[in-house]
Parts: sequence; C-alpha cells; structure tokens
Amino acid sequence: MDALLNGGLAIVLAFQSLGSWLTAPMQFFTFLGTEDFYILILPVLYWSVDAALGLRVGLIMLFSTSIYDIAKLTFHMPRPYWYSAKVNPLSAESSFGVPSGHAQNSVTVWGIVGVYFSKKWIWAVSIFIMLGISLSRLYLGVHFPHDTLMGWLFGGIIVWVFAKYWDSVAAWAKKQSFGMQIAYAFSLSMILILLGWIAYARLDGWSMSAEWIENAARAGDELPAPVSMSGLLTATGTLFGMLAGLAFMEKEGGFSSAGTLWQRFARYLVGLVGIAIIYLGLKMIFPAGESLLPSLFRYLRYALLGFWISGLAPWLFVKLQLANNHNN
Repeated sequence: MDALLNGGLAIVLAFQSLGSWLTAPMQFFTFLGTEDFYILILPVLYWSVDAALGLRVGLIMLFSTSIYDIAKLTFHMPRPYWYSAKVNPLSAESSFGVPSGHAQNSVTVWGIVGVYFSKKWIWAVSIFIMLGISLSRLYLGVHFPHDTLMGWLFGGIIVWVFAKYWDSVAAWAKKQSFGMQIAYAFSLSMILILLGWIAYARLDGWSMSAEWIENAARAGDELPAPVSMSGLLTATGTLFGMLAGLAFMEKEGGFSSAGTLWQRFARYLVGLVGIAIIYLGLKMIFPAGESLLPSLFRYLRYALLGFWISGLAPWLFVKLQLANNHNN
C-alpha cells in the first residue's frame, strides 16, 4: 500500500510543480463538480431546459454519490495532503479519498449527457470537462491518481448500467401503483443506507493517525471527519425525494419543460425560493450532528428538497400556468 501511495504522491507533486498559475483554473474545474454547482444547475436543467435529461442527470448523480460514499467508508484511504506534508493543500476535504467523488460524478453526469445526445461534439466537450475536473483534484492535492482511476471505473460502470436499463426500468416503474413506486424508491434508499452503515460500523473505534491530522491541519479549515454517514444520507434522501416527486407528478399528469423564455425564467426563480427555504431554512431549524435524531432530520430535509425539485415545484408551475403537463 505504501508503494501505491508513494507512487501517487510523486505524480501529485509533479502536477503541483507546474506552477501556481494553474490554481485558479483548477479551482474552477473543481467547482464544476461540487454539490453547490449541481444544486444550482440541476433544477434549471430539469425545470427550464429539458426535463428528460434533467431527470437522468439528477438520478445518476445521486446514485453515483451514494455509491462513492459507501466506497469511501469501505476503503478508508487518505488524501495526499493528509499523507504527506510535501503536498501543498490547495483545497480541503473532510471525507476519505478513494474513490474521487468529483471524478466519478464527472463521468456519470457528463457521460449520461453524451449518451443522451449521442453527438461527437458533445462527447468531446463532456470528456474535456471530465478530464478537467479529475485532473484538478490531483493538482489541488486532495486526490491520488488511483482515487481518480477508481472514480472513473465506478462512474463508467454506472453510466453503462443506466444507459442499458433506463428504458426498461422506466417502463416497469410506470406499470406500478403510486404506493408501490414510493415503496420501491424508499427501499432503494434504505438498501444504500444499510450498505453504508455496514461499512461505517466496521470503522467503530477507528481514528486518524496523528501524522494525518497534523498534515490535514495545514489546509486551514476544520479537521477532516471522514467516519460519517452525512454524505450518504444527503444523497439517499435526495434520491428518494426525487423518485417520490416524480411518481407524484406523473400521477398529476406529468411535467413539460417546454414554454416561452419568460416562463422558463419564472420557473427557475420560483423554484429557487423553494430550494432556499428547504436547503437553508430547514438547515437552521433542524439539529446537526451524527447521532440518530440529526441523521433522521438530514434525510428528511434532503428528501423534501428532492421532492420539491421533481414533484412539488413542477406541480406549482402547472398551477401557476408557467408550465403544462406533458400528457396534455
């Protein structure tokens, strides 16, 4: 294992030796893979551009995030700037390193975009963004090359599964009753949480080495807390909420993202108000922490966020005559 880490460390240091002029563009590419970016872009894609594509992007990203959160707890490997004081910590992360979530989500999100449009120039842009996001993680000192390669592997498998089975699973789901759709969506999120909890429980009593803590402290932010279920609860809660919202909206006649430019813009503004209330408002009200009650509230908050994005907001758009049902 030391040979793998030391070999990867040499590559990270080589990237960083290219100069500080790369810091700004690398931080930009990293931002393209953050939760904040996806929270801003996913709703506008689903509400105002192309609902079918937005749904695919949202669901594959949330499933991918759940998988890499489980994998991080399973492998519990360090990040370069934790492992060696030679690495310049140009960013800070609280979770374990393997696999790279940024790299994995870049492959799943931009991979499904490429599959959806199936055009060479879109694939070229998608691959460029995948590479930019992935390489930025090496330069910023938060991932080893094997973290990125593992993310690419998991991401590629997920894209292949979604591309191959999307139509058949969607057709099967539409034949189920509303109650069964909700039950299946909830069961999927619970299965993912159970897998994560098994990996989490195996780390009972585990603690970061003093050297890792000392190296991580150089980043200037709060120390990492990698043994956590928070990320998985966020992803699985939102996944359940989006699937439940989709089932609800289909029962109400579906949602079409078509419309005038004014309607599309108004949807986004109205929708953002709901996101702010749920994402920021409930965050101030609900308790924080890793114990059972805060964890339940975290799952609930993100389930409500997902339900708003795919269900309640589109329903409101139709009622306000900002959108039409796709079944009309």
